[in-house]
Amino acid sequence: MKLIRRRLLGLASGMVALPLLPRVAGAKAAFPSRPVHLVVGFTAGASSDIVARIFAKGAAQALGGDVVVENKPGAAGSIAAGYVAHAADDGYTLFLCPLSTLTNKIVHPHEPFDIVRNFTPVALLATGAIVMVVDPKLDVHSVADFTALAKSKPGQVLFGTVGPGSLPDLCGELYAQRAGVKLVPVSYPGSPQVIIDLMAGRVAMNFAIASSVLGQIAAGQVRPLAIAANKRSDLLPNVPTMAEAGIPDFNTPLWFGLLAPAGTPQSIVEKLAEAANKAMHTTEAKELLHKQGFVPEDKTAAKFGAFIKSEIARWSVVVKASGIKT
Repeated sequence: MKLIRRRLLGLASGMVALPLLPRVAGAKAAFPSRPVHLVVGFTAGASSDIVARIFAKGAAQALGGDVVVENKPGAAGSIAAGYVAHAADDGYTLFLCPLSTLTNKIVHPHEPFDIVRNFTPVALLATGAIVMVVDPKLDVHSVADFTALAKSKPGQVLFGTVGPGSLPDLCGELYAQRAGVKLVPVSYPGSPQVIIDLMAGRVAMNFAIASSVLGQIAAGQVRPLAIAANKRSDLLPNVPTMAEAGIPDFNTPLWFGLLAPAGTPQSIVEKLAEAANKAMHTTEAKELLHKQGFVPEDKTAAKFGAFIKSEIARWSVVVKASGIKT
């Protein structure tokens, strides 16, 4: 009887343990359990790529797993955006979104993605100062001087851009609208070509990433007139803001944000946002960003989402008023 009783007890204890087996087998692995892929819409060495790699290094440490940067250049980042918009919503495929991809979508509304509907905002990673620069051979030493020149030659003053809807293009159009002048945009394949022609006097003005023209400013090859921001830049502390120069409400920094496909679980979004904040604020990251003229940001996912909507609203008005077309 004792032997039978022991066997029955053994069977009973085994039956109690059985329901636990499916739960263990079906349990989800903690995120991330495999490499996270960060897709960038520009080539290696571009500003977006540099910010992406700074983030990837720090985020890998914060997440305890690999973060791999993938470059899918083309169409101002729209190819990469379309790819991530239709990726699985599991947090393993992310998009490094620069301002240019958002504005390009405004100019090209038929691109196969929607920044608001197809993505979940994760974090604003970094911002960079934009500076209004002119040909130093012109007798122009302030924004007021340039405005007077443009008003004296309506429709004749040229400004350089890197294509319709690019940040230099939109900043130029915004300035023209606020100052009440008529300028003529001239498109170039890239920013270096714009600066070459600016120094040669073939265009009169450009809105450039401040860090990219520090050498030319120091050499007197281009002249800075104002920073397109609410406060002065540490890179050019003696250059006034656009507001100080007489053009208010002209805070137009270059920015880079992190987006995940729509539907990504909130718990994963929060984990990625926390990793982003840690990654962009290490001493090493801040030093690397500073060399590029960028500063780290720490907006929450909700605030970044609101910021995106405000940027869409702001630049949509500029595009509509200017009649920008490709």
